[in-house]
Amino acid sequence: MSVDKELERALQEAEAEAAAVPAVAQAPREDAPPPKPKRNIGLLVGLLVIVAGALVVVFSSGKDAAVYSVGVDQLMKEPARYKDRSIRAKGMLVKGTLARRDDPCEYRFKLSENGTVLEVHHPACVVPDTFKDMPGMDVEVQAEGRLSDDGKTFVSNNIIAKCPSKYEMQQKSMAGEMAPHAGTQATPLDTFAQKN
Repeated sequence: MSVDKELERALQEAEAEAAAVPAVAQAPREDAPPPKPKRNIGLLVGLLVIVAGALVVVFSSGKDAAVYSVGVDQLMKEPARYKDRSIRAKGMLVKGTLARRDDPCEYRFKLSENGTVLEVHHPACVVPDTFKDMPGMDVEVQAEGRLSDDGKTFVSNNIIAKCPSKYEMQQKSMAGEMAPHAGTQATPLDTFAQKN
């Protein structure tokens, strides 16, 4: 037998088998429900819970979560606007005002910006190494906290002192100035109180 005859015979057998199958088996049944698309309800519920949780965090955080960064002059112009908010007050440390007390531990100093001065009370011992009164060098300070009820004193819970860049320090050392880490320590608060 040749290959052509075998293919012809196989084709005839396949057609005969197809004709022998009842028409009912080939057609879909009308009373059977259509197949449902697969859904992953668990994944959908999980995503909804995550989105709902994120929305709760965003909307419940309110105004206490935001920290407003303002300069000392702006803060003192509008103290009522910032009274009940967490603030990051920015200014330059006023020379000779940095004072420390050991028992209870606290720092007191003044910040200035554009001629406006703000008294700051920091009732903690932890301050950055760069937070020192530097002779011949301005120290930029950011104090995080809130205005007191009288609106004249700022009570901080965190101090950030800007360290000069490497380039600035090279220029200052060439001019004979010291690094901020080598600055003078805070004046004892009792001595400071007697001077002012």
